[in-house]
Amino acid sequence: MPILTAATELRARPRKVCVAIGVFDGVHLGHQQVIRQTLGDARQHEGVPVVITFDRHPNAVVAPDRVPPMLHSLPQKLRAIESLGIANTLLIRFDRAFSEQTGEQFIRSLARDFGHLHSVSVGSEFTFGYKRSGNVALLKQLGAELKFIVHGLAAVSLDGEPVSSTRIREAVRTGDLDSASQMLGREYSIAGSVIRGDQLGRKLGFPTANLDVAGLILPPNGVYAVHARVAGREHRGALNLGLRPTLASPTPRLQCEVHLLDFAEEIYGEELELTFATKLRDEQKFPDLAALQSQIHRDFAAARACFSA
Repeated sequence: MPILTAATELRARPRKVCVAIGVFDGVHLGHQQVIRQTLGDARQHEGVPVVITFDRHPNAVVAPDRVPPMLHSLPQKLRAIESLGIANTLLIRFDRAFSEQTGEQFIRSLARDFGHLHSVSVGSEFTFGYKRSGNVALLKQLGAELKFIVHGLAAVSLDGEPVSSTRIREAVRTGDLDSASQMLGREYSIAGSVIRGDQLGRKLGFPTANLDVAGLILPPNGVYAVHARVAGREHRGALNLGLRPTLASPTPRLQCEVHLLDFAEEIYGEELELTFATKLRDEQKFPDLAALQSQIHRDFAAARACFSA
């Protein structure tokens, strides 16, 4: 999917532009409704649908102490947007200078740079611009002046409660991955780059791929059977998520390490995406490495049984 870095990149195409704007962490059912409104507008008016999103959560700049753990890595979010049928995403670098634009300045610059802004779709509670000066009311005011349509869409509800990124994060944190998947509209997954670890798994005879999942919300610690996707190929594996209590490190760090079954290739630097099949067990502390090795054998057998069921 082409990633735009400036609205002017579309001016060479003299067509109406229909945009959806949001952080879109998780690209959940509510986000999908907003994006599909934009797709519908573009089809109806022979326009170009564009999703406008940001390279980081706005709080990373305006309130660093209140940055929520994210549901998706940036590449994962962009793939989810593309899967809905979006061919153009404008990815805005959310830096200090951008954060100081007022909501009105932001929208006027979009209307100017796109050339022919036809419609703007957002969630009804969406705010934007310096000190959250922009909202649906401002969009409608500017739309009347600049001749674009505004759709402020109410939240999608599930089980009587609005679907939100915050609600999904809580479901993931507590291990309710079925509910998280329902609200996402697809199976919950995590993704990260494969990084070099301490090679303990290899020394024990079970090489693992260690994922960089910094900044992501994660399920409870434990061992999971997972489906893995890397370099366009599907694999199955067993994921250990936790602090390795058996090793009794004085400075334990969260590890996200997956052993891919029947796989022995080097994949350092590749992005690996994991979809959770089932939880096999909670994190445990074993009396020694031999006991840990025996349990790992049982974990792999349990994962294979899960996939063959």
